[in-house]
Amino acid sequence: MSFNRVSDLGDTMAYDSHQKAAEFHMLAAHAHQAAAAHHGKEDHLTAHEQSRQAMEYASKAFEFSKQAHDESSAILKENEKKS
Repeated sequence: MSFNRVSDLGDTMAYDSHQKAAEFHMLAAHAHQAAAAHHGKEDHLTAHEQSRQAMEYASKAFEFSKQAHDESSAILKENEKKS
């Protein structure tokens, strides 16, 4: 992969962060659904484990969302300086 401008690299980094955040949001949602299903079957031990996993994924999603936001803001500020 070649980059024509410095901001191309920044755009790619921000995209990667957004992708990772989205993946962890999806994993968290799936774990929440699994926890709900186990609670419905009164399998509370497994449901608790699924809830814990969902929280872990949600925390990672938040970290990547913040990183993506920070990277996108930096790219925007850099592009505004050039304008």
